[in-house]
Amino acid sequence: MLDFGVPFSKHQKARVIVNTDAKNEADDQFAIVHAILTPTFDLHGIIPAHFGEGKSKTSLKDSHEETMLLLRLMGLEGQIRVADGAPHALPDPTTPVDSPGARLIIEEAMKDDDRPLHVAFYGPLTDMASALLLEPRIAERDVVVVWIGGTNYRGGHCEFNLSNDIHAANVVFKSSVDVWQVPSTVYRQVAVSYAELLEKVYPQGEIGKYLVNQLLEFNAQYDRPFEYRSLGDSPAVGVIMYPDLGEWDWKPAPEFDEKGNYIETGANRPIRVYRSIDARFVHEDFFAKLAMFVRASNL
Repeated sequence: MLDFGVPFSKHQKARVIVNTDAKNEADDQFAIVHAILTPTFDLHGIIPAHFGEGKSKTSLKDSHEETMLLLRLMGLEGQIRVADGAPHALPDPTTPVDSPGARLIIEEAMKDDDRPLHVAFYGPLTDMASALLLEPRIAERDVVVVWIGGTNYRGGHCEFNLSNDIHAANVVFKSSVDVWQVPSTVYRQVAVSYAELLEKVYPQGEIGKYLVNQLLEFNAQYDRPFEYRSLGDSPAVGVIMYPDLGEWDWKPAPEFDEKGNYIETGANRPIRVYRSIDARFVHEDFFAKLAMFVRASNL
């Protein structure tokens, strides 16, 4: 792990769990590594998550294997708790999908700790909704759900992470837990070019090479010219580090219809909805931490 030469006290560290549909695209990998490398994160575990069946019939297994590969490439296998989430979406709004991942959220949420528990979701909200349904008391605990998901409030389409479990999104949004939402119009702002990745990430050991190569391979599936990728899950790391990393508004939590459209009833408690993000802060922090980690670890 990284050492800045300055000891961080317990109260200077944020309690964090990462929930990731790690093999869905090519950006989760960067956000997973970034969270691991952040010294002010008291990382309590990583929960691999499903990402529906449109891309794979074994999406949870794929996410688990990708998470374990990243830990091996970083020389950290066995040092960070990995607890699999649900293999599929909620069947309805009242039935949880029990899993080790949901139980990890419950376990950490119910601990006597005066620091908030931040649960960063890079994919669907299945495991948070399941945790709430399995143990309703966690709704009254100091839990912050940081969700990369949903589209802008003018609508237009059902965003991918939302589409993979609309029931779960409704359970979480209608609950009383604190929610920080980073919608698609914001997470798409975190673009990085191939040139910058090749200069700043690829030279950083086997983990750097893998991060860049898997991104290039994923993009190669698209039949159009482009040389960039939005590292859209990384804002979840950034806003936990620095909550005012972008502009945001308090909005009454919406609900969602069966097509993923917002239903703004005004009946639910306010949530934080980001409308901008400082992409340079996110990228440069990651580049520096990765270089420091590889140099210190001789990877």
